[in-house]
Amino acid sequence: MASTSDISRGLIIKVDGSLYKIIEFGENKTARSAAKVWAKLKGVDNNRSIEVTWNSGETIYPVRVERKEYQFLYKDDSGYNFMDNESFEQVAVAETMVDAPQFLKDGDVVSVLFNTETELPMTVELPDKIVLKVTYSEPGMKGDTATRTLKPATVETGAQVMVPLFVNEGELIRVNTKTGEYVERVKE
Repeated sequence: MASTSDISRGLIIKVDGSLYKIIEFGENKTARSAAKVWAKLKGVDNNRSIEVTWNSGETIYPVRVERKEYQFLYKDDSGYNFMDNESFEQVAVAETMVDAPQFLKDGDVVSVLFNTETELPMTVELPDKIVLKVTYSEPGMKGDTATRTLKPATVETGAQVMVPLFVNEGELIRVNTKTGEYVERVKE
């Protein structure tokens, strides 16, 4: 069994029969009472976000997770369909299990996390940063780089990203999938 000293960001644990991913954690120490460990958790098998506090040294129940590389194929009524490039095995997951579905395009390689106890997919993680082509954006003005003013741009997946004024239609940009923010322009 694991204890609160084993807590780390990204660890998946079982709390009250549901699976949660640790987003953030910390420790509170006071002179009068025992140390407490707190964690912000995001539901893996549900859409809940909770905050839990344990006494230091208390038992937690981590879930063994296996991470596999899968390629995104298509989206249909059954959900998002992915294929293992080695075994060609396909798996369909619900949209709620995908990190940032608005940035997913055909052929993208993602990480699918499987619960080793049930062999079922738990979540799909996109890479932290991906390169997308801008399909629509208002034209920028030459020399409009002095201020940090942003404008909306539509990327090839249909998602909208706020970009600086100098980014034009047809250019490649790098986007942070966790925050949905523009990172930089990419040269072809």
